[in-house]
Amino acid sequence: MSVNSWANGLVKTLKDPSTHIISSNLAVVISDKYPKAKHHYLVLPHEDIPSIFNLNKTHLPLLEELYLLALNVIEVKQQKLQNFKIGFHNQPSMQRLHLHVISKDFVSDCLKKKKHWNSFNTGLFLDYEDLCKQLQETGQVKRLDSDTLKSLSNVDLKCNQCDFVAKNMPNLKQHLLQHFN
Repeated sequence: MSVNSWANGLVKTLKDPSTHIISSNLAVVISDKYPKAKHHYLVLPHEDIPSIFNLNKTHLPLLEELYLLALNVIEVKQQKLQNFKIGFHNQPSMQRLHLHVISKDFVSDCLKKKKHWNSFNTGLFLDYEDLCKQLQETGQVKRLDSDTLKSLSNVDLKCNQCDFVAKNMPNLKQHLLQHFN
């Protein structure tokens, strides 16, 4: 599979109704194929929007619909909102706008690299509310400069529940189990 077909994989999934957990006229919710936590869902609009950098103020109602679907999947899965992060990657790797709905446990065999952890637990992850605020105030989502991206990618592996800093991913994953067992 080429890199381009991997990056476009969400579009294929979007078009397959058997993968939809919840859907509306504007968007669908699917399970992430490579979940980085016990619960990891993606909310995808039907509208072809390549990434957060293609959004403007006119997309705010659509984003609200994506958020409502995120809340809905948490409810359908009988989970608690406070145990989730809802937002977007600040450096998206997949083609097609998608909202992450991910549980804070980060217990998953697919969570293997520092890059995975930092993409959800540093400024590389843009909370839904923060993205909407940016759009409301400036009409666009600002790209992070390359130095900031590099710096955030290299942040230490700090637990998202306490002050523990891990030496490596296996060490962090072992530690996280203490919080969620």
